[in-house]
Amino acid sequence: MKKSDFKYPHLFAPIQLGNVLFRNRIFASPTGYQNLNGDGYLNDGAAAYYGRKAMGGAASVATFEGIVDGELGRGGATHIALDTPNIDRGISRIAYGISQYGAVATLELQHTGMFANRDLSFFGAEAKGIAYGPVECECAGRKIRPMTEEIIERTIQKYIDAALLAKKCGFGMVLVHAGHGWMLHQFLSPITNTRTDKWGGPDIEDRSRLLLSIVDGIHKACGAGFPVEVRISGSECYDGGYDIENGIAIARQLDGHADLIHVSAGNHEVEEVFAVTHPSMFLEDGCNVHLAAEIKKHVNTPVATIGALSDPELMEDILASGKADIVELGRELLADPDFPNKIRTGHEDKARKCMRCLSCFSSELTNGEPYCAINPESGRELELRHAPVCAQVKKKVLVVGGGVGGMQAALTCSKMGHKVILCEKNERLGGVLRCEENVAFKKNLDYYLNQQAKCVEEDKNIELRLQTKVTPEYAEDLNADVIIAALGAKAARPQVPGIDSNNVLSAQEAYPLADKLGPKVVILGAGLVGIELGLHLIRYGKQVTILEMTDHMSDGGNFLHMLGLHTEIKKRGLKIFFHTQAVQITDEGVACRTPEGDSFYEADQVVYAAGQKPLREETTALACCAPEFYMLGDCVTPQNITAATSTAYMTARNIGRDY
Repeated sequence: MKKSDFKYPHLFAPIQLGNVLFRNRIFASPTGYQNLNGDGYLNDGAAAYYGRKAMGGAASVATFEGIVDGELGRGGATHIALDTPNIDRGISRIAYGISQYGAVATLELQHTGMFANRDLSFFGAEAKGIAYGPVECECAGRKIRPMTEEIIERTIQKYIDAALLAKKCGFGMVLVHAGHGWMLHQFLSPITNTRTDKWGGPDIEDRSRLLLSIVDGIHKACGAGFPVEVRISGSECYDGGYDIENGIAIARQLDGHADLIHVSAGNHEVEEVFAVTHPSMFLEDGCNVHLAAEIKKHVNTPVATIGALSDPELMEDILASGKADIVELGRELLADPDFPNKIRTGHEDKARKCMRCLSCFSSELTNGEPYCAINPESGRELELRHAPVCAQVKKKVLVVGGGVGGMQAALTCSKMGHKVILCEKNERLGGVLRCEENVAFKKNLDYYLNQQAKCVEEDKNIELRLQTKVTPEYAEDLNADVIIAALGAKAARPQVPGIDSNNVLSAQEAYPLADKLGPKVVILGAGLVGIELGLHLIRYGKQVTILEMTDHMSDGGNFLHMLGLHTEIKKRGLKIFFHTQAVQITDEGVACRTPEGDSFYEADQVVYAAGQKPLREETTALACCAPEFYMLGDCVTPQNITAATSTAYMTARNIGRDY
């Protein structure tokens, strides 16, 4: 291959920070993989989780939030404190798990400041509830103490000790987190740091003194060649927060001190910017790049950018145009840890793109594992590390249904060596989600469905039969060893008088007709389907009203995605009425009953988004048509993409074991 033929020369140009050489410009940003056992030590999957990203080609792999001060800096029970006795054993395994694949292991150093010790259940009596910030203040009903000179010097030393520990354990770099509202951010912000001494106040030189003392102290202790990456919020991105001018001022202070300025955005305590710090599917690709690009104009230190990056051509342009020197990927490397290697070797068509649905983050906080909607291996790296790559007994597998679960099951069965027949009753693969293919904020979902469909169509071990409805007789004639039923579900029709009227349709029917619907649309149901449809219809100029019987919106098990939805609901002016029960649908609209009395909502069309009804009868009819029978996805219980892909993947991997 000629160098001139290389498609992404800037992305894969090595870069040196300090004395450390990084193999390319794609860094894996910190993602939480915490110890959820509550004992203060890392669980066994951590090394496998981070090592998997290194195996996939990232140049640097940053870790969990390593709390430098376990007594005064830990924010929750799952935080790992780096001053815990014998913690070096666990983090050494992580460093080795990363570096053995040629990536640089980076340990994140963190202190939560005024948000420390919010979870009182795991702290000793001496530390219960104690938190220090730049100044005395009230925070969530707690009195925050001002950091004294003694506490400040203690904190500086804690960071230095943590960096020394990182170097001793095999990490090649540390990342000092000074953004997102945590302790160092609290000192950098003119809003929270109103001290009157040398550690704060109106001058950025004073507000930066603590951060620079830490960075310089690390370099002095670990050597000038040991690189220190510093993450900052280039802007807090909300009314009343600091803007890019303060971000530039912070970066100027770091120039010549930090080895890499990592420009993020937002403040975790402000709900409306959560979906900016962790960009939602409603934001454009690379939505926070402009912050790094502006800061880079004012510093000589290399600058990293982050946020909604999954398009390699965009990343290459960011680097080629000088907007940043490094791109950092978070959720994208959960969706596809092999992303760097795939695009380097010309297989970018096989690289999955993060849908920014926040399933991983929600799952991590709920279940303790970052299960990805489209990568069923995420969160299972340890158990899959030594799993068989091929089935011991090859079988003939009939997969019924070509939706998300069916396609994943077919592809995994093929990879395990089985012969697969995939039958889909419609004329194309993708299932019910195909109705959303023209939804702007679901473009990466459409990309994923097309990608999966293409993989199925090109797989020589899969015989695809479209427009084929599988009856028990059809299944018996195929004489398969295994049947995997992934028939899905149909829209549940609410029992409301008038539901059969000509002006009523399901959400699935409404999506592709968005531009043809009348000006006024009423949606029954404030679950994710109804809300997302409402936001989509507003884009077409429709006046949308959602009616919900209960007192809340349903998040479908993905509560962090709901934060992005809240922002979009406000931005687009979507009207939602709770405690509102539809009692009659007419040609003019919907009559409702509410606690305040009866009401009527005019509508040209009424759309029901009241959940899904599993196709259980059709599914169970196939139960005795093969020696082995498995059910997955919505035909069992309507859930989400994460559940469908993970069940399909693990079910398929289990087929062909030698009993």
